[in-house]
Amino acid sequence: MNIINFIYLLWIISEIILNRFLRSGKSDKKTLDKNTLLLLWITILISIAIGVFVSKIIRFPINTNIGLEFIGLAIIVLGMLIRFIAVKQLGRFFTVDVTIREDHQLFQTGLYKFLRHPSYTGSLLSFLGFGLSLNNWISLLLVFLPTLLAMIHRINIEEKVLSEQFGKQYLDYISKTKRLIPFLY
Repeated sequence: MNIINFIYLLWIISEIILNRFLRSGKSDKKTLDKNTLLLLWITILISIAIGVFVSKIIRFPINTNIGLEFIGLAIIVLGMLIRFIAVKQLGRFFTVDVTIREDHQLFQTGLYKFLRHPSYTGSLLSFLGFGLSLNNWISLLLVFLPTLLAMIHRINIEEKVLSEQFGKQYLDYISKTKRLIPFLY
């Protein structure tokens, strides 16, 4: 197995582990997710499959330099690192489904001091890196854009839930932080 396939495998396994072990508990409000987790996984699987397929049949390189593949891999690893830090910082309040835990608190330190959704930022960076590693403009768009749109849909639902739960405290937090990209969005 080469380093490229190893990074891809590590990325996929890490997402599966997060999805399997960080779900909401029995006492959590479970109906808040509105099937966004399912939509996100379907979008991810289809986008990756089509992106890889297109990269094999249509040649539309981003760059003729083979180094782009390794830059993409580095971005995947950076995204994974950001995601894991965000999950660790949120601790028991992190779940892969949109929910409110018992005694839920609004977390505003660490990465969450700057971004409301650093876990999604990390995940999106990984998808961007994956698209770049395919070195195909069409594949990059097919992998990244649908995933971005599905995550923005999910973020909208999540922010509505958090606004309902925390009210003015969350609205104040929104006014001080960006969603996904520091200082921009």
